[in-house]
Amino acid sequence: MPSRPSEHPEEHAVRIVVSTPTGQVGARVVSRLHRAGERPVLLVRDPERLSAEVRARSEVVVADLADADAVVAATAGADAVHWVVPSTGDDPLAAYDAFGAVAATAVRANRVPRVVLQSSVGAEARGGFGEIDGLGRVEEHLDGTGASVTHLRCGYFFSNLLMDLEALRDGVVATQLPVEQRIPWVAPDDVADVAALRLLSTAWSGRTTQGVLGPEDLSAGDVARTLSELTGREVRAEQVPDEVVTAQLRSFGMAERRVDAIVGMARGFRSSFVPEDPRDDVSTTPTTFRAWASQELVPLLAAG
Repeated sequence: MPSRPSEHPEEHAVRIVVSTPTGQVGARVVSRLHRAGERPVLLVRDPERLSAEVRARSEVVVADLADADAVVAATAGADAVHWVVPSTGDDPLAAYDAFGAVAATAVRANRVPRVVLQSSVGAEARGGFGEIDGLGRVEEHLDGTGASVTHLRCGYFFSNLLMDLEALRDGVVATQLPVEQRIPWVAPDDVADVAALRLLSTAWSGRTTQGVLGPEDLSAGDVARTLSELTGREVRAEQVPDEVVTAQLRSFGMAERRVDAIVGMARGFRSSFVPEDPRDDVSTTPTTFRAWASQELVPLLAAG
């Protein structure tokens, strides 16, 4: 005999909170939750940045992620929280520490059962990785809450190349790493897929990490060769010394601690570091660099 439907189905709805719903990963997480039939809670400073369609399918809460009281109120009753640290300002490590403390305060106050953190490969080192060290500190804050937490250890985003369009149009893939050193690269879409699946699943518990590593490790040389093939123009990889990058960032008026945080990331990857999360069937995601670049990058290069 079929069960009788609940007279109050809203009482059984899953309450999933997304902290950066306009970000390149957060916006994609929201769309996946909508497709799953969920009505997520979106924490935003400016709701006008959300489309009318997204607002209609979500519960929108205006909150500054640096405001602990606002975040505690917004996450009341949450079954799961997707936490992404927003743009970090002049002192990234201090900002990460502060945002991690806010998240932990809200998780404790509301006894949030599950948290999915967008972290990074290198955060597990807990030092020597520049800005990524801040994500390690956020991991520690959340680990201390007693909640079940998954730290998504993401590879280098393909979309970071969109910040270097001028150099790419000049035929250069600039890197602080040796041009043939391979590291994990990943599409933001794939990160969103993994995050949404983790948020929706209740099959996991405790403190866990998950690599989100793209389909293969890539070097700047690999990227340059692929772009050469896709554009029909010569593109080469070029290693830029740390001191040159430092001087460039200072010339933009960037604060010294932010400069150190940015430059320091490459130092970590140039070390003998071995990631905690190995490449396997779970950590390997499907979107190739060639597919992403064909759709996202090459049209922008041609438009320039």
